[in-house]
Amino acid sequence: MRISKIVTVFLGATVLGILPALAASPAQKPMMKAATVHEYGGPEVLKFEDGPRPEPKENEVLVRVIAAGVNPADALLIAGKSADQSEHLPLIPGYDIAGVVTKIGRKVTRLKVGDAVYAYVLWGGGWAEYAVATEGEAIAKPKSLSFVNAAAVPFAALTAWQALIGAARLSAGQTVLIHGGSGGVGTMAIQIAKARGAKVIATASTTNQDLLKELGADVTIDYTTAKFEEVVKDVDAVLDCVGNDTLARSYGVVKKGGCVVTLVSRLDQVSLGKYGIRGASITVRPRAEQLAKITKLIEKKKLKPVVSRVLPLANAAEALQQVATHHTRGKIVLQVSDEAKR
Repeated sequence: MRISKIVTVFLGATVLGILPALAASPAQKPMMKAATVHEYGGPEVLKFEDGPRPEPKENEVLVRVIAAGVNPADALLIAGKSADQSEHLPLIPGYDIAGVVTKIGRKVTRLKVGDAVYAYVLWGGGWAEYAVATEGEAIAKPKSLSFVNAAAVPFAALTAWQALIGAARLSAGQTVLIHGGSGGVGTMAIQIAKARGAKVIATASTTNQDLLKELGADVTIDYTTAKFEEVVKDVDAVLDCVGNDTLARSYGVVKKGGCVVTLVSRLDQVSLGKYGIRGASITVRPRAEQLAKITKLIEKKKLKPVVSRVLPLANAAEALQQVATHHTRGKIVLQVSDEAKR
């Protein structure tokens, strides 16, 4: 009699659909903390909140983020002004990451679980406890750098590399003028140019003159007290990280056949033709093979990141406010984990 009642209850539950519903109930998705944007705007739109942890595709790795870099490009992304504004809200900013691989896709061959890596991730997502990266974006972190310092490297160093080595084709014995030498890209560009065997002239404000010299600049110009065009002439290349009228004043200091590369302005084709020079506007792209060459420079102590501030991930909005001043010395890095300085 007791058994028959149990069977009746079981069958009744099956008819009512209770058991199948319980069986089909999905497992709770893993969650993480992240700085998330639900609407475009300024730093105030960032929300530090819980969200779903990403899952790596077959060609991706899942990285437990320990530190993440902050770039002007993040501010553009959040404002809805990104050059590649194909992202859909909500989104997580952050192009620079340094952390540890926790999961790999089935087509990943070069990286493995447990690897300490750093990367420039093209579609962002780095301002979170976990992020995904492809093997074309992530490589082994330099052993000589902490996670904080490693997170300051990829975006800025790749930008400088693609501008100087790629677009300008800078070679040993040539001279390059770098505008904004104390910023994230500028500090990397000075060192990459010196490692290339070039002579470097760099501009920055009064308070950053010593930094330019420390990084290896041969000639430094304080733009608050001197006009660079009255000091410089016949350079082989110009790297413009500043914009405004700086680019317009730069064409005349480049020798015929030289190159002007800008990160922030639109080239004047008339001026390029007038002076017989080349021009390029750079939009940086992840290149693991180039990041590997940058890593070698770091391990040879020919390249080092400049980190001016380290803030917790929850303070990402404060980091953006500083970047918006366009006077950040080197890079700001967000500490996502307590392991960041290891």
